[in-house]
Amino acid sequence: MSATQAAARATEESTVFRTIARIGYVVLGVVHIVIGVVAISFVTGGGGGEADQSGAMEQIRQAPVGVLLLWVIAVGLAALAVWQIADAFLERDPDAKKRWGHRVKFAGTAVAYIAIAWTAAVTAVGGQSDSSESSQTFSAQLLATPAGVVLLVLVGLLIAAIGIAFIVRGVTRAFKKHLALPTGAAAKGIVTFGVLGYVAKGIAIGVTGVLFVVAALTHDPEKAGGLDAALHSLADLPLGAVILWIVGAGLAIYGLFCFARARYARM
Repeated sequence: MSATQAAARATEESTVFRTIARIGYVVLGVVHIVIGVVAISFVTGGGGGEADQSGAMEQIRQAPVGVLLLWVIAVGLAALAVWQIADAFLERDPDAKKRWGHRVKFAGTAVAYIAIAWTAAVTAVGGQSDSSESSQTFSAQLLATPAGVVLLVLVGLLIAAIGIAFIVRGVTRAFKKHLALPTGAAAKGIVTFGVLGYVAKGIAIGVTGVLFVVAALTHDPEKAGGLDAALHSLADLPLGAVILWIVGAGLAIYGLFCFARARYARM
């Protein structure tokens, strides 16, 4: 094979991989829309299930060709995870602190994508993955170790910090630098969806972190939970129904933003 042929083949393979990764953003959008709809159903009383990744996967599996869609989700998100890992290795920001900060962000995002992809694959083969139960088990195991309370508080604070980072990214529109936006009203719409979606997701993640802190301070691992538990906690607040409506709608909007991201992400 000549150098020209090798280069052409490498370009073709890169294009295929980019396409799969973009599909990953589409399926990520589907997952968030399902989570948002289930969250809203808590208020309307129109449905059951868990408003988290595992609950979303179960809802998808029950749909026509749901199993096939779950495998598409698993493959697409796995490709996105690989892309994030590659970005972590290729990060070349001249500022060392920013460079490592970006690498940590890319690596953390990759882990999150892998976790959702794994949940999709487990659900596709008929298994079950309960994120709330997993969080409680993890909390119980951590509390049983020396300095477990401190460690669990740190875990909670880290998750809360990630939530705050999502909110900041939305409010400051920092996500725009990763998009090759079109001109005109379309760009304004995409940015608006991004702002609302990032803030809503940040709130949900932040509350999840708070639940871990509460579990540590009360020595009660059952206080901990995943996204589903966080959304139920929002529902218990004053004006909780309104708050949950807003956050649920925001998560669905974040899903729509992921659709736009699939088209306009810089890759």
